[in-house]
Amino acid sequence: MTTYAGHLDGSGLRVAIACSRFNDVVVTRLLDGARDALVRHGVADADIDVAWVPGAWELPVVVRALAETGRYQAVIALGAVIRGATYHFEVVAGQSASGLARVALDTGVPVLDGVLTVDTIEQAVERAGSKAGNKGAEAAVGAIEMADLLRRIAES
Repeated sequence: MTTYAGHLDGSGLRVAIACSRFNDVVVTRLLDGARDALVRHGVADADIDVAWVPGAWELPVVVRALAETGRYQAVIALGAVIRGATYHFEVVAGQSASGLARVALDTGVPVLDGVLTVDTIEQAVERAGSKAGNKGAEAAVGAIEMADLLRRIAES
């Protein structure tokens, strides 16, 4: 029996990060956490590329474009969708997540969804580096593990 497991070794990996400008005060903190985690786990800073999009709705299109270049072993999507008084929150959050999942399945490139979907700005701030950790860093660690796991499967 063969068991595959990804390791947290980012050496030699190229990673793209797509960020939403909407709620950029929160997203910048997510990006800082993601970059820090990638570098701490061996990804060279020169091997991290960042693309900014208007909002979470636009993330799947740019994530697909990045994944299809063949330059990256993983792509991370970062954003913050904060509930308002209308149904718009559900539409944006749901379609963004669905689109990101589709990109991963269609391209075979790991896509880590670091888009916060929260009720309040306070909850977003908590998840971008305070009480609840940094979800950007968590997405980065997941990206390294998935890229390494897929590499191990391909090399077997």
